[in-house]
Amino acid sequence: MKILVTGAAGFIGYHVSKTLLNKGHKVFGLDNINDYYDINLKLSRLEQLGINKNEAVTFNKTCSSKKDQNFSFVRMNIEDRDRLPEVFQKEKFDIVCNLAAQAGVRYSLENPESYVDSNMVGFLNILECCRSNNIKHLVYASSSSVYGLNKKIPFSTEDNVDHPISLYAATKKSNELMAHTYGHLFKIPTTGLRFFTVYGPWGRPDMAMFLFTNAIIKNKPIKVFNYGKMERDFTYIDDIVEGIVLIIDKSIDNRVLNGDLYKLYNIGNNSSVKLLDFIKEIELNLKKKSKKEMLPIQPGDVERTWANVDALINDYNYSPNTSIKKGVKSFIDWFVDYYK
Repeated sequence: MKILVTGAAGFIGYHVSKTLLNKGHKVFGLDNINDYYDINLKLSRLEQLGINKNEAVTFNKTCSSKKDQNFSFVRMNIEDRDRLPEVFQKEKFDIVCNLAAQAGVRYSLENPESYVDSNMVGFLNILECCRSNNIKHLVYASSSSVYGLNKKIPFSTEDNVDHPISLYAATKKSNELMAHTYGHLFKIPTTGLRFFTVYGPWGRPDMAMFLFTNAIIKNKPIKVFNYGKMERDFTYIDDIVEGIVLIIDKSIDNRVLNGDLYKLYNIGNNSSVKLLDFIKEIELNLKKKSKKEMLPIQPGDVERTWANVDALINDYNYSPNTSIKKGVKSFIDWFVDYYK
């Protein structure tokens, strides 16, 4: 198949693109390579896929991979209402995997406009392009943040999610509603995935795994919010990618025949890990104790997350099986190698 992966220079987008290519698909990557975090990390991910760094930074110029003839890339904003439709018309995709978004809960308190531009205007543009180009299936990223102040554990897609506590979460909830509407009105099959705290090699510098590792190596204190009384469903990148690719690969003909056009799944590790235990695992791998700065909970944060992934297991035989022990070691091996 020919698959558009938006956010292809991002953490999850890079890994998804790489796996799809390994399975023999044609992948067209798209990313605006913004400076929310170090763009050199994004360019290095693209370089792993065979895209020349100097070519990748030019807007609206399609680059071909030097490693894999099935991969090409363009730097573009998904909210570009003129150029995105041109890409869809020219490339003729079978499936769209939309992972492009302005990420981060805390940053949404400082720069709300970027979340509306990318996550709402951009997502509407994706939906319109899918509608006009007979896309067989739109798979898109949502987030565990939509659960907000939900007290019921583990989180289920059956739960009410009408009380988001960050603008980021509100934009992701909006994406789910927009996908439902377009599925109903225009018969576009959509699958939304609520990601739970993804970590692993090539991870984002604004995430806890990266921040803790970097600070401990540099003998700096790590910021531990809610005085350490936090739990997260930490999910290793390979388990996330497995779920996404299973959904992309599996035929949805029966869903279309049955009019079952809108699906929503949690995608996580199916367990909750105490933040202090997670930090301890990092310390063990680095053979170094951390200096902890214990702080109150941050605005927009929640105390605990835990994904009920039964639906994904039942429908796709999904099996997240990477332990924290294995996952943390894998990340730190990459981090030490990449940053020398």
